[in-house]
Amino acid sequence: MGDTLNPLIHHSKNKISHSAQLGGIETSILDNGPGKGTRIAWVNTGGGLRYKIVLDRGMDIVDAFFNASSLAWISHAGVVHPQPFSNQGIDWLRTFAGGLLTTCGLSHIGGPESDQNGTRGLHGNHSNLAAELISVKQPDVRNGDLNLGMTGLIRETTTFGPQLELKRTISGTLGENYLKVHDEVTNVGNTPAPHMLLYHINCGYPLIDKGTEIIWKGQWESMDKDPNNRIFNASNNFKTCPDPMDAHAGFGEDVAFIKPHGEANGTAICGFINEKLGLGLSIKFNTLQLPWLINWQHWGKGEYVTALEPATNPPIGQAKARTEGTLIELAPGEKRNYDLELKVITEMDDLENLLKINNH
Repeated sequence: MGDTLNPLIHHSKNKISHSAQLGGIETSILDNGPGKGTRIAWVNTGGGLRYKIVLDRGMDIVDAFFNASSLAWISHAGVVHPQPFSNQGIDWLRTFAGGLLTTCGLSHIGGPESDQNGTRGLHGNHSNLAAELISVKQPDVRNGDLNLGMTGLIRETTTFGPQLELKRTISGTLGENYLKVHDEVTNVGNTPAPHMLLYHINCGYPLIDKGTEIIWKGQWESMDKDPNNRIFNASNNFKTCPDPMDAHAGFGEDVAFIKPHGEANGTAICGFINEKLGLGLSIKFNTLQLPWLINWQHWGKGEYVTALEPATNPPIGQAKARTEGTLIELAPGEKRNYDLELKVITEMDDLENLLKINNH
């Protein structure tokens, strides 16, 4: 998309008064509904991609559009004001907005559990923690600087306990339809800290519709390990989205745990393609950082969503990961870096190249 839009930006000199005429970042506070008082930032890339970062929900991304088409699934709840103490049982679901990106972790992903190391609710605390915004970078068209982005700190801490800090930068380029997420997780405490991370990328209608292709490559098994799982079985085309299903009403869902194939440098790509719309979304990550990919399918009526979720572990919980020897323990001062790139795809050659991942 940058090939068609950047020339317009290049020729905009002496034709605009303010860079916001082409795009940029606008921060605001919601003033109505369950999200009242929540800080947000609208990002307009100037190329058709627009998305909403919710600063008070761990700098996660909820609404996301390309031109007239929504890319993300948004739950019945939508944006809810953060509730830092909703970390018991499955309370996490009460404030789950869905959205283009919900971050699970930083120390636990998976169902609620208790052991000698404490009690943990579904998918951890991150998405109910407010970020400290430390920088906003606007594009400067007048001087030819088209970069935009913002950086914030999210802290998961408890006195006498684990102290994890995530520094998140979400960035892009004016006129181009992609966003990058760079996360740096640091143990700022003086004792080892358990660490698990999962990026819940939730897509919905109209990008997701009957016939939309789910793109990924790797070895897989269903979460329930049942070879006759109603979705993830060898005789079913589980990479093509179906109509809404009565079987997925309520808690109905099916999940695959995938060991994604990456290139020698770890680069892996997955995503979605709606050929009827000529629209795709690619998700690039690194298997050296995130060796797992989860595919969640929930085709309930009025709750029609599928997610691709790069992760450090499958969502098996801290206790099982510790038993299996796969739980990351960050030493005091130790850092881990994670990178995602989400890109809107509309060119035929690019759509065909993305689809080849499945055909291989």
